Amino acid sequence: MTTRRDFIYKTMLTSAATVAAPATVFASGPGITSPLTNENMLLEKFRPKMNFGMGGVGAGNGFHVNSDEEIRNTMEAAWNNGVRHFDTSPWYGLGISERRMGSFLFNKNREDYILSSKIGRILKPAPDFEKNPGIWKGKLNFDYAYDYSAEGVRKSVEDTLHRMGLSSLDIVYIHDLSPDNGDMKEDWVKYFEVAQKGAMPELIKMREEGLIKGWGFGVNTIEPILKAIEVSDPDIFLSATQYSLMHHKDALNKLFPVCEKEDISLMIGAPLNAGFLAGKDRYNYSEGIPDGFLKKREKMNNIAQNHGVDLRSAALQFSAAPKVVASVIPGASKPYQSSANAKSMSETIPEDFWKELKSENLIAQNAPEPQAS
Repeated sequence: MTTRRDFIYKTMLTSAATVAAPATVFASGPGITSPLTNENMLLEKFRPKMNFGMGGVGAGNGFHVNSDEEIRNTMEAAWNNGVRHFDTSPWYGLGISERRMGSFLFNKNREDYILSSKIGRILKPAPDFEKNPGIWKGKLNFDYAYDYSAEGVRKSVEDTLHRMGLSSLDIVYIHDLSPDNGDMKEDWVKYFEVAQKGAMPELIKMREEGLIKGWGFGVNTIEPILKAIEVSDPDIFLSATQYSLMHHKDALNKLFPVCEKEDISLMIGAPLNAGFLAGKDRYNYSEGIPDGFLKKREKMNNIAQNHGVDLRSAALQFSAAPKVVASVIPGASKPYQSSANAKSMSETIPEDFWKELKSENLIAQNAPEPQAS
């Protein structure tokens, strides 16, 4: 069967184009792996080889204000613990996350880390802009407008690079084009149609030009990912809040099989459900906690304690376990958090812990179990 990628490759061969050699195969499992990536963008879909990274919500003053120094120290702690994958977005603090992450990464060798950001919102100056309710705290000097056109993609990427002071991105995600976006709601399909004609073909063009290594969607629901796979040629998706100890059956049974068939990998965002699995009394991006989840967390914590397991570490390894998952990218806003998150990936978790969670029906029976180190 000829795939879209095969067709592009054969067409370029006819035009005497050259392609890079096949890449090495990624090996999944606990422990932070090499930041090197596959370089054959036509024959293989881009997949980072490092299975752990750092998300940029905290760097954008998500949930509470953080100082520039705190975020720099947090990123330094992550870097010192081997983290080489960083994810941000114009939306995170309306530019604050990108500026802070770029400042830290500016003097690092560009080939030593993977960097992803997002498109979909164009920022425009607006003194003392406020978004209520919203998770971004502190001073905001920018408003935003949605733009999923081809021109919007180019402008957004260029704006991001200017804010970060860097010369390139590895991955670009189409951001928050999803039914859970409160600005869109049921109209998300109309925005999707714009992206299908504009952003998606433009990102394919940018990939073929060598400006980026891969693209996909960064969303908090499954439906836009499945729809994008049907109509275009994405490489990788950032699926946030959809595969964690607390909530994972839909992703496991509906999303993962499709991605595996199409050789598409996933980044897992919010593997701790925005801190809920680390003990915070919030779930994902709101203070509302679904019915029964506090009791479910308590049961998991009791089982974890009986096995001498840190539930937060178990949650991170659980989200990284499926073969289709390339990396997990929890957020952090304090140095001890980024250090602990990184170290969690090499902790040994006994098989009996996972078996007990399944026997108590706290996780799906078909959920992949992390292999003990």
